[in-house]
Amino acid sequence: MNPLSTDRVVILGAGLGALYAAISLAPRPVLVISPEPLGLGASSAWAQGGVAAAMNPEDSAESHAADTARAGAGTVDPSVARSVTAEARDHILGLTALGTPFDRTGAGSYVLSREAAHSFARVVRVKGDQAGAEIMARLIATVAELPSVQVLEGVMAVGLSTEDGAVTGVFVQPSDAAGGAPVLIRAPACLLAGGGSAGLYAITTNPPRIRGQVIGMAARAGAVIADPEFVQFHPTAIDVGEDPAPLASEALRGEGAVLVNRLGERFMTAEHPDAELAPRDIVARAVFAQTKAGLRPMLDTRAALGDRVETLFPAVAEACRRNGIDPVARPIPVAAAAHYHMGGIRTDDRGRASLGRLWVCGEAGSTGLHGANRLASNGLLEAMVYGRRAASDIAEVLGPAPDTLPELVVDFETGGEPADDAAVAALRQVMTDKVGVIRNAAGLTSALRAIAKLERDHGTDESFRNMTATATLIAAGALLRQESRGAHCRDDFPRPLAEATRTMLTLQAALALRDKTEQEPQ
Repeated sequence: MNPLSTDRVVILGAGLGALYAAISLAPRPVLVISPEPLGLGASSAWAQGGVAAAMNPEDSAESHAADTARAGAGTVDPSVARSVTAEARDHILGLTALGTPFDRTGAGSYVLSREAAHSFARVVRVKGDQAGAEIMARLIATVAELPSVQVLEGVMAVGLSTEDGAVTGVFVQPSDAAGGAPVLIRAPACLLAGGGSAGLYAITTNPPRIRGQVIGMAARAGAVIADPEFVQFHPTAIDVGEDPAPLASEALRGEGAVLVNRLGERFMTAEHPDAELAPRDIVARAVFAQTKAGLRPMLDTRAALGDRVETLFPAVAEACRRNGIDPVARPIPVAAAAHYHMGGIRTDDRGRASLGRLWVCGEAGSTGLHGANRLASNGLLEAMVYGRRAASDIAEVLGPAPDTLPELVVDFETGGEPADDAAVAALRQVMTDKVGVIRNAAGLTSALRAIAKLERDHGTDESFRNMTATATLIAAGALLRQESRGAHCRDDFPRPLAEATRTMLTLQAALALRDKTEQEPQ
């Protein structure tokens, strides 16, 4: 099929950052490309905690920024932290104006929760653990009313076209198992907002389609990737064998829930002065250690919440019920699960990537806000801040545009090849086994070799090659970082280096390291 052309801004993804940008660009015409019906496959809709913002008069954006930097273990960009937290209140008020039903006190103030590593209660919630779903519902309703937004559902991006260091278009194909030959859509600007990479792990809280494809396609096009080794593991995924694992929100611990093992021992008090509210990396490693020791870690909500867990945290209660667990009567089994990718496509303060005509927002980007360990509930905030910034910059770069454009019609021809489910499962198991909570040179070297073999054996599918590209970057970044810092923990280099640095890596450099490991004796 010949390439299609449009003057619409193409947005890849349909989560909070993508829809926020589409709304911010209105009335400029945009094309939103979503593998699923809006709201179903986006990580944003699954977010339970809420949005971090200094809404308490006793709190401040400066304190929020300081907490962000402290949690990030030395690699947070201070200027980014200050600018993002300074915008937080404005975004909460904007979402409120759109009709987001944030939890309120009887006096009308926002109900604020405290989560790990925050010095104040500053997480704004909706119906306890429904923030992501409710915010997305309001954005989807708003987008539906905008004639400027065309949504292509059931379509996924598999590659970027470039010319002279700039992105000129995106290759798309049907997202269902039947596949279809990729079609090139040429466009004046492309915004990547397709999520992170935690779904590359066998134990994850991410939706099934969020497996690093967006980062991988940008890397394959030549974009610089920042801090790929920093993957955050959530300490309290509900351990019931579901894939993805249901999440027991950190807000539960903010309400006083405690972590115990099968012997009834509360183990976090010996790990950190803040116990269950220690930074996520510390809690995740403690939970992982309990699991490895056969001590079955559990989250006990009984004393703190009693039967209120049913009404305050309905998503958690429902996940427990469908797995035969009564959280009012007994503790909830938990495990550390891949949850959020701090690394991603290197992004400047306007959302620009290193390739021309390419912008990024949300988890696919690495802005310098999260450092080595994201502060709880900063993810949705970053997606909104950079979604709006990218939209503003795109409008400025492109200049005036017509308010209306014809909708783009895409007819796919037969062809293409869906990813091999067994190969994807094997890749995810390699990442969990070798590039997980605890890492070392032997495991990371083994992972790179295994990823290379999977790519050789199953690399005809473009989506799978995007996954293996991101997996290679994560493992290579982890092998190169010979220290432990934040979420990146190596048992062969257990201490942090004196100087904190960020990783900047191209896929070409990561592949060179992978090739080197294959040439070394095993």
